[in-house]
Amino acid sequence: MTHLENAMQLSKETLDKIDARVEKYPVKRSAALPLLHLIQEEKGYVPEEAIEWIAKRLELEPINIYEIVTFYPMLKRSPMGRKHVRVCRTLSCALRGGYQVCKTLQEQLGCKLDETSANGEFSIEFVECLASCGTAPVVMVNDEHHENMDDEKTVALCRELKKTSA
Repeated sequence: MTHLENAMQLSKETLDKIDARVEKYPVKRSAALPLLHLIQEEKGYVPEEAIEWIAKRLELEPINIYEIVTFYPMLKRSPMGRKHVRVCRTLSCALRGGYQVCKTLQEQLGCKLDETSANGEFSIEFVECLASCGTAPVVMVNDEHHENMDDEKTVALCRELKKTSA
């Protein structure tokens, strides 16, 4: 195990998946995004040392991996809260109160936009689309959709999220 693998403490399962992915691509560089996803899947974000490790593994410069990480908003450079709250900000959701929903979430959960709460429980971010325009505004907590949100539903959701955090 290399120094960087040891620092990241990746599981054998993830390392095996990484080896299998790299072998699939005739050009190693093409495996960069899948490797970033595998590491984020295990760690919850892409640690700094992972960027260097992937670059070395794929015989690239770290800047080549930074370009990918900073381009795709789904790749996170810092840990997200255990409850990752995403609020759609596209037109349908914005017109039906998505910005107010986001404001209420921040107030109720004590967490600012694009940050993680002090206890590590919550993170809130605006996203471009949650693919549910007909039931706008939409909030997604981890993988669970909450539709037709308004202040009352948002406060109730926050109460429930706090209850399951205790």
